[in-house]
Amino acid sequence: MRRAMLTTIGIPLSVATSADSIRCNLVQRWRRQGERAQILRFVQPSLIGLIDGTISTLAPIFAAAFLAGSHAALMVGLAASMGAAISMGLSEALSDDGELSGRGSSAVRGALTGIATFVGGTFHALPFLISDTQTALKVAYVVVAMELLVIAWVRRRFLQVPLHRSLVQVTMGGFVVATLGAVLGHA
Repeated sequence: MRRAMLTTIGIPLSVATSADSIRCNLVQRWRRQGERAQILRFVQPSLIGLIDGTISTLAPIFAAAFLAGSHAALMVGLAASMGAAISMGLSEALSDDGELSGRGSSAVRGALTGIATFVGGTFHALPFLISDTQTALKVAYVVVAMELLVIAWVRRRFLQVPLHRSLVQVTMGGFVVATLGAVLGHA
């Protein structure tokens, strides 16, 4: 088995030719880092992206749905998700090189933030593949509720934020932005 040494996330990573071997190495290295390092290097950047993607794209998607229908909402949602993903990924990567804070590789944190932002914004845009706008909106509301529950659970699991408090915080943020989108969409 041929091996090469790479450095990823500030840790030497032994890469084997087998996918199972790679997976085992990554899992072992993840467990050895300790919970605090895992939170700082992986969970927190991903959570920032998920929250931003979920909440920041609600207003443009819902405004587009009310103004122009499902197809427009889908296109606006995908564009907003991609733009937000690039912006958030760059912001995270460029804001801290990880040396002073000990938060690990800026490129990895930026990639995680960008991917999570795209995922957070895209999931509630996908219901607008349904051509009937009212049906798409109903499905989107359910998807947004599930996204907010996932965010609240992650905050509880990794940041020890009480679930009820987290649900109130993320739901209020989502509600304010979604309402703004609906108001602008009816203007």
